[in-house]
Amino acid sequence: MPELPDITVYVESLRAKLRGDRLDRVRVLNPFVLRTAVPPIAAAEGKAVAGVERLGKRVVLALEGELFVVIHLMIAGRLKWLPALAKPPTKGALASLAFGGGTLVLTEAGTKRRASLHLVAGRDALAALDPGGIDVLACDADSFAHQLAVENHTLKRSLTNPRLFSGIGNGYSDEILHRARLSPVALTRKLAPEGAMRLHQAARDVLIEWTERLRAEAARTDGWPEKVTAFRAGIAVHGRYGQPCPACGSPVQRIVHADNETNYCARCQTGGKLLADRALSTLLKASWPRHIDDIE
Repeated sequence: MPELPDITVYVESLRAKLRGDRLDRVRVLNPFVLRTAVPPIAAAEGKAVAGVERLGKRVVLALEGELFVVIHLMIAGRLKWLPALAKPPTKGALASLAFGGGTLVLTEAGTKRRASLHLVAGRDALAALDPGGIDVLACDADSFAHQLAVENHTLKRSLTNPRLFSGIGNGYSDEILHRARLSPVALTRKLAPEGAMRLHQAARDVLIEWTERLRAEAARTDGWPEKVTAFRAGIAVHGRYGQPCPACGSPVQRIVHADNETNYCARCQTGGKLLADRALSTLLKASWPRHIDDIE
């Protein structure tokens, strides 16, 4: 799922391309992508672009007359920018927004169709789409620690809860926890103040570092992020199951639950303890290894 660094670079790229432009036409290519009926999507056509914003993991196109096109990419959605008059892709395309200088196309891989497009009128309606999580890059350590302790959940679950923190998902939460050397299953209300401060700093460092990296990548590809993925060179643990941890060399471990996978380094984050995978550890029972030394 595109997260804060990816969405930030999408927003910055769109600001540069749409400055002073007008939305000429909106084409809905899949009826399931449009989640609002009032105002009608045609009401956005002919409106000048007033700005581009980030709302959590959503991209917001602000139009004149306080209309807002809100795009939520979910897991497999992506944005493509095509030059003016270029033919939009047919495979995976859900909607296209044609401007004077080019066309923005919303695509989605797979068949689940989770990506969405909203058109809302007024700031109050836009605010209603905001889950309410705080921006880690804009809050201090005390505010972060307070938010972390609002609910007693695992660190992984709390970091990825959009009602608590804005823009952090499965991928960067793994990186943040690895950077902070904290277990993904540690409980928020049992976290010591020093651990909360370390987690806050790690979150800021990881999000800033990857935003800068993705910004540099986009600059090399005509000012547009061509390859948005959670699996990149330089990632420490996310998606690197079985590969060596860049900090200690131990094989990266994982916990799989439904569609989500948590990656971590047992030696760096859990004192060597292997966390139970709900499916595999139940199957293996007594044969399930307890410590990283049992498998190295």
